[in-house]
Amino acid sequence: MFNSRSIVAAVLATAAFAAPALAQSESSASFFRDDRNVRVAALTDPLILGRESPQTTREIMTDPTEQRPGTITIDTQNRYLYLSLPDGRALRYGIGVGRPGFEWKGVARVGRKAEWPSWTPPAEMLKRRPDLPRFMPGGIDNPLGARAMYLYSGGRDLLYRIHGTNEPWSIGEAVSSGCIRMMNEDVKDLYTRVGVGATVVVL
Repeated sequence: MFNSRSIVAAVLATAAFAAPALAQSESSASFFRDDRNVRVAALTDPLILGRESPQTTREIMTDPTEQRPGTITIDTQNRYLYLSLPDGRALRYGIGVGRPGFEWKGVARVGRKAEWPSWTPPAEMLKRRPDLPRFMPGGIDNPLGARAMYLYSGGRDLLYRIHGTNEPWSIGEAVSSGCIRMMNEDVKDLYTRVGVGATVVVL
């Protein structure tokens, strides 16, 4: 349980379409599939500062969620994602969440995973934003970023994702349409630690 915190509706948010915030002098072709261009902190490292913002928010701490190891818990009010580890520890990452009107809470699971995923905006989003592309291949210009974990309930795709972002300034903000955003370095780390079938608790 989260001590003395009032956790309200949870949100998982699809990233808004925007210009990339990473290495603008690099072309997508030379950059986006080369993970060597993305620096990842060791668990014991302090925050690694990038050009204008931290490149990772990752911290190890006592697990406040009381969930089983391997469970992802999303605290949308405080804008943190926790991955429960053995021995009562957790990895905590900063996240961006959905804007008002796109809240939900419940339990889901990771139904599939993708590296440098392509993006097909859902019909509901295209109604709100007819200027969006109907399809975008994976890359640094893609709002899903470096990795995506697709959330399911039973056999149904909920159309919510935990994903990277090309808008690192949005971490800690409530600006998107339903998915959970993470820094690319953070989502790559989480991606290696959870498998298909992992439980996701949205508070």
